[in-house]
Amino acid sequence: MNDLLQKLEAIHFRFIEVGTLIVDPDIIADMKRYVKLNKEYKDLEEIDKVYKSYKDLLDNLASSKELLAEETDPEMREMAKMEIDDLETARGPMEEEIKMMLIPKDPEDEKSAIMELRAGTGGDEACIFVADIFRMYTMFFKEKGWKYEVTNTNDGGTAGYKEITMNIDAPAAYGVLKFESGVHRVQRVPETESQGRVHTSAITVAVLPEAEEVDFDLNMSDVRRDTYRASGAGGQHVNKTESAIRLTHIPTGVVAECQDGRSQHKNLEKAISMLRSRLYQIELDKIQSARSEHRKSLVSTGDRSAKIRTYNYPQGRITDHRINKTLYKLDAFMNGDVQEMIDALKMAENAEKLKNEQV
Repeated sequence: MNDLLQKLEAIHFRFIEVGTLIVDPDIIADMKRYVKLNKEYKDLEEIDKVYKSYKDLLDNLASSKELLAEETDPEMREMAKMEIDDLETARGPMEEEIKMMLIPKDPEDEKSAIMELRAGTGGDEACIFVADIFRMYTMFFKEKGWKYEVTNTNDGGTAGYKEITMNIDAPAAYGVLKFESGVHRVQRVPETESQGRVHTSAITVAVLPEAEEVDFDLNMSDVRRDTYRASGAGGQHVNKTESAIRLTHIPTGVVAECQDGRSQHKNLEKAISMLRSRLYQIELDKIQSARSEHRKSLVSTGDRSAKIRTYNYPQGRITDHRINKTLYKLDAFMNGDVQEMIDALKMAENAEKLKNEQV
């Protein structure tokens, strides 16, 4: 039996086992375990279908080769040869597809996401670039039909934002956006520059998987809650009611704020979700750090201080430094046409995983 078939058979038996477990009353009563097993079942189901097709192909190939070895009739031998050729032609692409399917998936990839943009070096120009990148991503979300909601903003000194946080409510948003985490650098002539000199500014982007209650058990007795008056644009209610919420996780000092909704209750819900996701991310970072001791990923999302991309306005180019890919379509990119770069990063990650896993 070849290695690929052995791996598929192991998955097939696990698929049968999980199918039995998810109808067990004891498992159904344990919601946390039931949710995880149900997700595993759906993931395995797709591979199990391919396993059956691949096994049929190998069985037919073996039968045709056996017929060719035993048959003496020229016409039957010719038919067997044609069948073998067809099956061998189909086998290659099917095996490549299976290898890609067997690449270990990040279980977080299927989640919605929280994205935080923060101005770094560059003063007002960095704040303006936060607004530009925010617009870029929201246009990308619109193109994909994704819903997003701004949960917290901190305005820049003269324009733009010092920081902005948003929830992206879409299946697999995290899997698409996770490569955006890191330092984004911009090289351009600022609007305030009278001499026409090119300045370099930077912002940081952090993308977190949105954690659910089954992912991270947040003990609210460990959380200090403060209310305050929202600031910035937002209508007459701003500065009149203490609708803004700040939550502090006392054991870790992690803070989550939400001030963009009118309702204190809604802001509290969003702040809890954000705090849970940040604490969950800390746990994930520990796991990824342990893994990286064995294997450092080319497109790793672990180090958020790493410079990942440069946007050069004079040359109209965007360069992603992790995969050395440059696109000369800055205008389109800043209008949300970012899919090509995301696809290239995903391909690089898959190629690396394939190499390391030796599927």
